[in-house]
Amino acid sequence: MNQPIALLLGVHAHQPVGNFPAVIAEAHERCYRPFLQTLHRYPDFRFGAHFSGWLLDFLCQQYPRDMELLGDMVARGQTEMFGGGECEPVLAAISARDRVGQVRTLSDKISRRFGQAPRGAWLTERVWEATVVPELADADIAYAMVDDFHFLCTGMDAGRLDSYYTTEENGRTLDLFPVSEALRYRLPFSPAADAVHYLEQMADEGRAAAIYFDDIEKFGIWPETYDWVYERKWLEQFIEGVLASSRIRTMSYADFHSGQRTRGIVYLPTTSYSEMGEWTLPAPAAGRYHALLAREKTAGTLTQHRPFLRGGIWRNFFSRYPEANWMHKRMLALSQRLAALPAAAADGELRELLYRGQANDAYWHGLFGGLYLPHLRRSVFHHLLRLEVALDRLAPGPAPAGLDLDYDGWEEAFLKNAEVQAVLRKDGLAAVIEFDSYLLAHNFADTLRRHDEHYYLKIGQAQGQAPVGEGIASAHDRVEFKHPIAAADIVPDETGRAMFIDRRHEAKSRAESIATLVDGYGAESDGRFVARGDGWRIVKNIALTTAGVAVNYAFEGPSTSAVSCEINLAMPSCDGYSGRYILADGSIPCGFGQLLELPGVTEVVLDDRELRGRLVLRSSRPVRLQAAPHHTVSQSEAGFEKIMQCVCVTLHWTPASGEEWAISLEVVADRA
Repeated sequence: MNQPIALLLGVHAHQPVGNFPAVIAEAHERCYRPFLQTLHRYPDFRFGAHFSGWLLDFLCQQYPRDMELLGDMVARGQTEMFGGGECEPVLAAISARDRVGQVRTLSDKISRRFGQAPRGAWLTERVWEATVVPELADADIAYAMVDDFHFLCTGMDAGRLDSYYTTEENGRTLDLFPVSEALRYRLPFSPAADAVHYLEQMADEGRAAAIYFDDIEKFGIWPETYDWVYERKWLEQFIEGVLASSRIRTMSYADFHSGQRTRGIVYLPTTSYSEMGEWTLPAPAAGRYHALLAREKTAGTLTQHRPFLRGGIWRNFFSRYPEANWMHKRMLALSQRLAALPAAAADGELRELLYRGQANDAYWHGLFGGLYLPHLRRSVFHHLLRLEVALDRLAPGPAPAGLDLDYDGWEEAFLKNAEVQAVLRKDGLAAVIEFDSYLLAHNFADTLRRHDEHYYLKIGQAQGQAPVGEGIASAHDRVEFKHPIAAADIVPDETGRAMFIDRRHEAKSRAESIATLVDGYGAESDGRFVARGDGWRIVKNIALTTAGVAVNYAFEGPSTSAVSCEINLAMPSCDGYSGRYILADGSIPCGFGQLLELPGVTEVVLDDRELRGRLVLRSSRPVRLQAAPHHTVSQSEAGFEKIMQCVCVTLHWTPASGEEWAISLEVVADRA
């Protein structure tokens, strides 16, 4: 008779840095608290747990009694704590020194709080690149978990994925456990009895271990799961079923690791879990990839061929989304500046700011990932800008010159003073791609264009989708709509959502006009740009004021063409009640989430109580002002939703030949 199978069950708890406290509180009430309370009643059920460092701090501060349950389970040997990056970075996407620093920071925190130094590590989004091995080893990590998909991509047989293997990079070693995708899709979505029976079948096949490590949020936060897992007692039934089975025994990863020899050497390709391979592809390629997988599934060969149909890699998100790429390269540059400081100057507070700016969520997008969520991008820039201020104070130096920071083929110019910074890209648009208030630690140009997403094809499907068979549907299989979506909502933008994008409007007929993007600006210096056309010329100068940025235009040529200037502004209140326009007479016409049109205006204030600051927009001559919220459509585990990214303010006027014009933005910080 076969030995009982070892159930290695682990859960990963994470909330994005900068997430709303109310969201974390709800996650605790619906998931973290009932999960810990339930497991605490079953001391013989062993499991592993990983909490990202900043979330662990938050929970211990806000819910100390619940976290004492976790400490009690660690002390009695029921729970094994896992390490990883302190603020949940994708380790492969940060520098080697920051990998070691992030992992050691969390390991030290776990040691102090629980008296147990972690030997295992959670890899964010299970993103694997072999380059992370030396740093994990240097941080005293002995093993980590990746998907069984990673192993299958090497051609390994699925029947051999019931234990750990060893990999190496430059002579440094790390043991790797293959997490079962089949278990990830069963727990907790299939009935508890069925899940236990599946484990017993694995035991009957002579498997050494059933390996599971996945998001704890599946146990209460995903749609329908709170009722399923706690109200209908799925978790209790599963635990009791496992403990009652003579063919299953729960075990910690540490005990299994110390009691088993490695199955041998393995070298894994650069990949993540299988769904990520689709999410990271550009929309047309993702559509073809999805169709290919569907054909393979129909033919009955998907399981056999899936390891050879991997799709893209996680870093492709930087190629797909210029906004993510810009954040990433800004972060890397600040990391280098911090590393150049003497050790005594690069104190813990500065490293914490950097580590929080490396939190993975805002850098990518799929069914999960938070690039589309403005408050998560805002958190990244908030911490990076606070770090930049500290670095400027400790090691001031000239602004970068002749630099293509994001490797897109165009140089950027950095204009900065003690109050603000404006970054210009010399790509022909003569636009501002980053506009920072150092006092507010906020980037007003931090927004997101409408991108083409391959999952938009699902929008035509009927709202809702019934699960097949018993149990509940996984978020991967659901099609839900949080907001009505119209065809116009998913039309991709022609260019990035920057500040001061100019267009010429030429009369096409009496009834219509055509708007042409002024994309012919040549950069004559860091702030001076010139555009030329048939009989016309525009000179555009961008310069900083004390607490803002000013754009001056000089026009030459006939005055038959109207001009517009589009200014996209990231206001934290978005369409919430605390963001509103204020006119010169003190009146409030509407909020940021509404349409606004004003003729002959020279000044308007964008007041944002969430930011505790405001922007004052001024024009040297009366202009027609139009303002509208800019929305994008994204998909999350909760369904399709429209998210306001920014306020799009457009100024219209018809210049005369030889006329000069000035537009300025001033940041006003209300820190009462």
